[in-house]
Amino acid sequence: MRKLTENELDELSTRAAQAAQDHILSMVSKKEVIDMDINVELTFNKGLDVDVTVELFLDDLSKVNPEKLADEAVEQALLITDRFMED
Repeated sequence: MRKLTENELDELSTRAAQAAQDHILSMVSKKEVIDMDINVELTFNKGLDVDVTVELFLDDLSKVNPEKLADEAVEQALLITDRFMED
């Protein structure tokens, strides 16, 4: 596995966070989102360590389970990191 530069780590972090946000907003209206916090931490030691957390709070009237949607958003972010590393 190649070592990533600081710029590449920053770009990957941004892409992963955007993928998580895009997934959430593709499933619920922006009006339903009360608060959303997406955190992507990337460290490169012997390999790439990826830590993605998504906290999502939706309007009480939303029919979507916020925990499930947050988990799906994390999966999308991880998928982007995998694809980035394959290129």
